[in-house]
This record gives sequence, C-alpha cells and structure tokens, in this order.
Amino acid sequence: MAIEREKLTVTIKKELFKKIDAIIDGKKIRNRSHATEYLIESGLGIGKINRAIVLVGGEGTRLRPFTYELPKALLPIHGKPMVLHVLEQLKLHGVTEIVLAVGYKGDKIQEYFGNGHQFGLNINYVVENKPLGTAGPLRLAKKYLTKPFFIVWGDILSHLDLTDFMHFHREYGGLATVALTTVSDPSRYGVAMLNGNKIVGFIEKPEKGKAPSNLINSGMAIMEPEIIDKYIPKSGKAMVEYDIYPKLAIEGKLYGYPFQGQWFDTGTHEAYEKAIKEWDKTNS
Repeated sequence: MAIEREKLTVTIKKELFKKIDAIIDGKKIRNRSHATEYLIESGLGIGKINRAIVLVGGEGTRLRPFTYELPKALLPIHGKPMVLHVLEQLKLHGVTEIVLAVGYKGDKIQEYFGNGHQFGLNINYVVENKPLGTAGPLRLAKKYLTKPFFIVWGDILSHLDLTDFMHFHREYGGLATVALTTVSDPSRYGVAMLNGNKIVGFIEKPEKGKAPSNLINSGMAIMEPEIIDKYIPKSGKAMVEYDIYPKLAIEGKLYGYPFQGQWFDTGTHEAYEKAIKEWDKTNS
C-alpha cells in the first residue's frame, strides 16, 4: 500500500542542511526531502517496532557435544551467551518487548534470563513441548504479537541497522520484510529472487553456480500480526520459509531488505568457531 504524501514548506537553520545532507546516500536516503522525512519520522517514533520473538528452541544437533549440556542459545561468544548478543542488538534499537520461543533445555534459558529486567528487557516465554518449526511458535505467542514485530533466529549474529530496517518496512508496506545478506557461496541457503525490492520467491540450496543471486535469508524479518491468523496453520509444525514466505511472495506482499556488515550463522562447529574469532567485539 503506497503512503500518501503532501507537500510541506518549512524554514530551518542553515547549518542543519549539512546534517540533513550527510545522511543522503542516493539509495536508502534518496534526496533532501526523503532525508528530512526520515529524520522527522525517527524523532516522532513513527514506524518504531518495540517487540520481537526470538527462536531458541532448537536442539543444536550439529553442535554436539556442546549442546548435550547447554542449549545452543547459551553457548558463549566473547564471554556471553550468543543469544544475549542478539538481545543486546535489539535493545540498542529500542526493541525491549521480547518473546523467547524455547524448547530443548528451555528451562536453562528461562533460568538465565528470567523476566529480563536485569538486562533492561521485558521477556516472556512460549514453550514448544514438541518441535513446531520456525512458524509454529508465532501461533503460541499470538497474544504478545499484536503489533508489527521482529522474528529473529537466535543463533544468527549480524550488524543489521534495525532502525533503518523498520523505516524500510514501513515505506514499502508489505506484510513481511526479510533482511537479506550477501554470501560468497549461497548453495547452503535459501536464495532470494527479487523484482525491485519485492521478493518473488526463494530457491532453497541451489546448485553451486546456479543461484539467481548471492542474497540469502539472514534469519531476521519484520512481520505484521495478521500473518499469524492468515498464513500459519492452526496446529502442528509450520515453517516460515515454506508456509509463509512463498504465499506472501505470490501475493506481492513480501519485500527484501539487503544489508551490509558482519553476519554469522553459528549452526555448525566451523561456523561457531569462525564467529568466536571474527565477531566484532565492539558490538558485543
């Protein structure tokens, strides 16, 4: 849905123009008018999203034997649980209402984080008594997700600018916007097919050299709450990647937000080791 606009003429201090022009990059911020609108919306908190569901229910079988005793989300990186890095990034951008979707050894996660207040967060929990996939937990968390929300894979580390991501989602008005990162070998991932900023489909684990792009699902998205009732089955296991995104893509309601910067999938021993060595400590 396009956002209606009206012309507004204002008089501002001359020295402010340098600050306004400084955020124009010709892509995300196209011109002075767009920059001014961006800054006004940021100042008023328009489009601000303050809630997220973080998926931390997996068994982490590829990280055994570490995960025999600890859930993957509590494995340390730079002296703190990997999911705490995720939560700190969310908090940095004003996302403080958190739902942790727990399953395997979820009691240890609940014991560590509690209600979240000591971390400056308000944390609630939904418990998967049996695996529900990546979409099933949204159904359990419906009462907490009544406004636009982030959905975040708890074993993914990134330097994504969540504030800019929020503005992008509001600008294009989709039911979901997927953060897309670039990898050198996309054959292990779901690769996005784009038409402009719209995602028209994903190709799962394409053969090497045959991927339509190097842009992959980064494990973070923004969703509108109506997705839960309209696109997720009422019971059983469901997957965001297979049960939600393809339907939204067909309907033209799925958008992609490419971003630059560090990104780590910590799901294997090799990837976990790489994250320990290379994750930027200034963001931890």
